[in-house]
Amino acid sequence: MKRCLRLLLCLVFAASAAARDVRDSIVKIYTVHNSPDYFNPWSMRGPFSTTGSGCVVPGKRILTNAHVVGDQTFIQVRRNGEAKRYVARVAAVAHDADLALLAVDDPSFFEGVEPLEFGELPQTQQEVLVYGFPMGGDTLSITKGVVSRIEHQNYTHSSCNLLSVQIDAAINPGNSGGPAIVGGRIVGVAMQAMRQADNIGYLVPVPVIQHLLKDLEDGQRGGIPSLGLILEDMENPGLRKKHQLPDDRTGVLILRIAHGSPAEGLLKEGDVLLSVDGHAIANDGTVEFRPRERTSVSYWIQQHQVGETANLDILRDGEALPVQVRLTSRMEQDWIIPFEEYDILPTYYIYGGIVFSPLTVNLLQSWGGNWYEKAPRDLVARLGFNLVTPEQDEVVLALRVLAADVNEGYHNVSSWTVDKVDGEKVRNLKHLIELIEKGSGPFVVLENEWGQKLVLDREQSEQTGPQILGTYRIPKDRSPDLAAP
Repeated sequence: MKRCLRLLLCLVFAASAAARDVRDSIVKIYTVHNSPDYFNPWSMRGPFSTTGSGCVVPGKRILTNAHVVGDQTFIQVRRNGEAKRYVARVAAVAHDADLALLAVDDPSFFEGVEPLEFGELPQTQQEVLVYGFPMGGDTLSITKGVVSRIEHQNYTHSSCNLLSVQIDAAINPGNSGGPAIVGGRIVGVAMQAMRQADNIGYLVPVPVIQHLLKDLEDGQRGGIPSLGLILEDMENPGLRKKHQLPDDRTGVLILRIAHGSPAEGLLKEGDVLLSVDGHAIANDGTVEFRPRERTSVSYWIQQHQVGETANLDILRDGEALPVQVRLTSRMEQDWIIPFEEYDILPTYYIYGGIVFSPLTVNLLQSWGGNWYEKAPRDLVARLGFNLVTPEQDEVVLALRVLAADVNEGYHNVSSWTVDKVDGEKVRNLKHLIELIEKGSGPFVVLENEWGQKLVLDREQSEQTGPQILGTYRIPKDRSPDLAAP
């Protein structure tokens, strides 16, 4: 009798395990993309197709990478082991964290699928299984790897510096968005690989995924918060002595504060940041997030949601002070030159045949995969001090010139920084438009930071504007976001 009962329990357990087979929840994603042409900002590059991976999670949603569906025009999904594809749509996307949630409106897609649950941040040297549909075949691939390290890394999709998990499992094109599994639970999402090395891949870890899910609970996404600071390590003894940092304390020096950031008005340049929420900051700019494991000081700020309060300890002129900061903005708002953006159209304005546009990393990428070496060096160098200031929140370029009589002599001007219009400092593209269109003098004088000038005849520019647009088959003199009310 006992043997029969034991056998029955084993059969029930086996049936339950089979019902929870991870493979049943894995999804292949087919995406058609259409990206903007940032050097011809009124145009698109044309559609192209990619594939990626994902998995079904609670709430009848599919978890994947943002880059799998970025700039999408059409999405289909197919469950592992099935032939039918279903139309899907983006329910939520976090390009900074390279995560997206997809929805399928046809309820039959989810029939018989048990969603995968989330686990914990894995330990180093722990084995993980990565599920997905990489290139080289059409059926499900499962690779095994070991967690090598856990620390902050720059995400290729967004250039944001966030917590990531490094593993030695092979991650190839098509793997993106597939879950990394420990004990049947999701511990991360396959994100990117280091191409110049063998079997070094990275996961978006479960704490970053859970931050997104919590953020979405109110139906809106606030993003990942930022203090808006540029910090300097304090490993040098002379630097510590200059800023009166005692031998028994450690911290990092505040070099710059972004205009409009939560820290503005509360912290000062020259303050020493000692701790965040009671977690001491080492002189090398790291904090402990688990016993004997360290990562960037940003970790404890990024554990918060936008709108929450962080408790800081600082040293100012040798005196330790507590400071409470309400985290009202996200990291993208700190940057004068936006990093990678998706699912939006470029901003532009045309006057006198000159195309004006903000400097962005998307624009720099027009110079190709090695853009940081091929793009104009003066533009790339601006990324070294990439904070919004009280005087400027965009770098505006005379991107190119549409050749016409009114701009003769300037036809070779390209990626030319516009610092002033008629002698007034330019804050952003909207301000440039205001200065041009509200000006009353006979000339429009554009000036760069070196004092070089482009001069346009105002009356001729306004008269020939429609003709130039017609000649170059451009529908409007400005992007839809700049349209006059």
